[in-house]
Amino acid sequence: MKFVTYTQDGGDQPRFGFKKDQYIVDVIRAAIWAKESKGDPSFLEIPSTLKMALENWDANFSKLKELDASLPEMNIESHAGGGKPIAILEENVQLLSPIPNPQSFRDFYAFEQHVRAARKLRGLDMHPDWFKIAIFYFSNPAALYGHKEEIPYPRGTNELDYELEFAVIIANGGSNIAQEDADQYIAGYTVCNDWSARDLQREEMAMSLGPAKGKDFASSFGPYMVTPDELTDAWDDNGKLHLRMTCHVNGKLISDGNTNDLYHPFTKMIERASMNAKLLPGDILGSGTVGTGCILELRPDNVGGWIKKGDVVRMEVERLGVLENKIV
Repeated sequence: MKFVTYTQDGGDQPRFGFKKDQYIVDVIRAAIWAKESKGDPSFLEIPSTLKMALENWDANFSKLKELDASLPEMNIESHAGGGKPIAILEENVQLLSPIPNPQSFRDFYAFEQHVRAARKLRGLDMHPDWFKIAIFYFSNPAALYGHKEEIPYPRGTNELDYELEFAVIIANGGSNIAQEDADQYIAGYTVCNDWSARDLQREEMAMSLGPAKGKDFASSFGPYMVTPDELTDAWDDNGKLHLRMTCHVNGKLISDGNTNDLYHPFTKMIERASMNAKLLPGDILGSGTVGTGCILELRPDNVGGWIKKGDVVRMEVERLGVLENKIV
């Protein structure tokens, strides 16, 4: 399934839904419809937000699949729960980050090609420990944007960049999770854009701390949280997920990579992140930038410069969807 958090008609109260064909089904209204039309109140037990549902994800996901299966096959938009339609055309809603308020967002550094290129620009060889340790930094969980949301151009920078990534969203939560058990803590996958102010980042990392101000102004996620069962046929015999990753700026293809280049798998990232710490339901773990996945790596002279006000950055990860934002 593909889960979303959304708003409608300018409302500021986020709502929990899932994608069904070209519609977004509202979980609460669909649960009310099931009670009113079928006399089945059991779906009202589903939590009212995706983040809350992740606290007991196995049971809630099972119930959500039952709710999906119970929906009418035809004219779904004409059915109502509590006097309001249970389904809305996706084009008529504003999609937020699937989890708009996680307790934490850890972004890893797990694609070798990008790491090599970034270190070469700083005059550094690959550090041998990078191949042993899945490393990450903490970004700002209070500065998240969804698909088609506008991103304010950050103050104090002349080198705004995108970073083409994907991410996992944590289910249930736990501490000291072993890599071999980590799959059960992945609720789903989403596209991630880790926006970066390269000049601010360069200043702070010269002092061996960061990134912080170079990153904390914005991160984009979406459009959906895609559950692992949707991707079972996308894995190869070596345990690699094969999904093409692209980024277009103002309609021009700039970055083109694949998830199968990930050196450290998400299971290893979960093990590392949960060591001596508690991962919470809804926490987000980013992959880091895929090879060719940013202007820093490709060099601004080769791609028309850094990101500017008015630019539209469109990321797509095969089967995870399109994440597009305009800089204003």
